[in-house]
Amino acid sequence: MSRTLRAFYLGCQFREKLLVVAFLAIAVLMWLSGFSKRAGAFWREQQRTTLDLAEQAQWIANSGTIDLAAQKAANRLDAAKTLDALRLSEAVQKIALDAGLRNTSITPPSNSAGNGQFAIHPLDFSAQLNEPDTDGTKNWASLEKFYRALEQRSPYIGIEQFTLVPNSANPAQLRLQLRVSSVEITKTR
Repeated sequence: MSRTLRAFYLGCQFREKLLVVAFLAIAVLMWLSGFSKRAGAFWREQQRTTLDLAEQAQWIANSGTIDLAAQKAANRLDAAKTLDALRLSEAVQKIALDAGLRNTSITPPSNSAGNGQFAIHPLDFSAQLNEPDTDGTKNWASLEKFYRALEQRSPYIGIEQFTLVPNSANPAQLRLQLRVSSVEITKTR
């Protein structure tokens, strides 16, 4: 087979030989391009996997220290003060009302995480800061009072996200959006 192809190639005119070589060169370049993309993707994945494995090895190496710190932290928590999802919702609503925040809404996400001993209950809270005052001091005072009251409930209530965004209907008004969470001790040793 290779003899017939060689004989055919040698029997072609010079411009036909150049055209065949050009097509072969284009095919090789296309193959090399695809190969380089696959090799680059493989290299990046290999680097990411190496970093992930190094991080996991570090966590495993420090697991004793982490477990000891978690145990100490758990021993400092009072199981009676921990909050489940319903009590967290009630506590945040009461703190908001006491601080003077109005037009509030609470949305408990459906995914509480836990490991059998602890459960973490997240909660989305939002409040419209639209009190009609000229310099905004009443809004900021209420917001600061709310924040300080939540801070006093730490470590049983924690703020994960805190966002102030302008109201889409009236950009002069602000909307507070919080993600708060509570830790509940579900099983004591």
